[in-house]
Amino acid sequence: MKYILGSLFYLWKLYIGLAFAITLLIFYPVLLFFIYNESLKPHTFKVNILWSRCMRILCFYAVEKSGEENIAEGPFVLVANHSSYLDIFLLYSILPHHKFLFMGKSEILKYPLVKTFFKKLNIPVDRSSSIKSAKAFIQARKEIQKDWSIVIFPEGGIPDSAPELAPFKNGAFQLAKSAKCPILPITFINNYYLFSDPDLFFNPAMPGLVKVHVHPIIKQEEVMSNDIEETKEKTYQLIGSYLPQKNH
Repeated sequence: MKYILGSLFYLWKLYIGLAFAITLLIFYPVLLFFIYNESLKPHTFKVNILWSRCMRILCFYAVEKSGEENIAEGPFVLVANHSSYLDIFLLYSILPHHKFLFMGKSEILKYPLVKTFFKKLNIPVDRSSSIKSAKAFIQARKEIQKDWSIVIFPEGGIPDSAPELAPFKNGAFQLAKSAKCPILPITFINNYYLFSDPDLFFNPAMPGLVKVHVHPIIKQEEVMSNDIEETKEKTYQLIGSYLPQKNH
């Protein structure tokens, strides 16, 4: 039975990968048209929303969003847990009225198609170089000044401990403080159980209802008055409070 389930999970992961590749190829020419003209860059967000919704339809993912009343006007630093690749492409249709950019590790640039639009539309961070990392944070502050919110997964990627939270890194909270902007914490409650790491054969993957909770925003005044560790700990506790608790 275990091997049958594992095979079904893996087939679903292959299907998701195929749907991602096909839809990316379809939307790629449109994205290219917009990303090479700075004045047209805001329109790329609408393209990504459409792409996200197409993926949801093709992959049979509905979304149940709670705490929507907590979404304030941007820009803000959006901080979320990261236990699945679903977190990324679903976020566009979860927050369609708040344009944002992802700030993520530069390792994603090794994928040819993804490389072009991630580098042009988002902010890759090369953590092997303190100078390049600093430049990425300077770029993020500039984008915030242009009214773009910045999405950061403070675990630094999908952790081996997923779906449990890994310790948060400081970057998101340093950025919020230096840019003098609020933090919006979000919990992806069950994405791991709908699409786990594709390399893990027996781990779950299936269509279903994506559950997301938007927490009360941590206001600019609080970000500025508290030290980074305090804000990081508060955000960690908020996000973790909506995750299923494992029995150890």
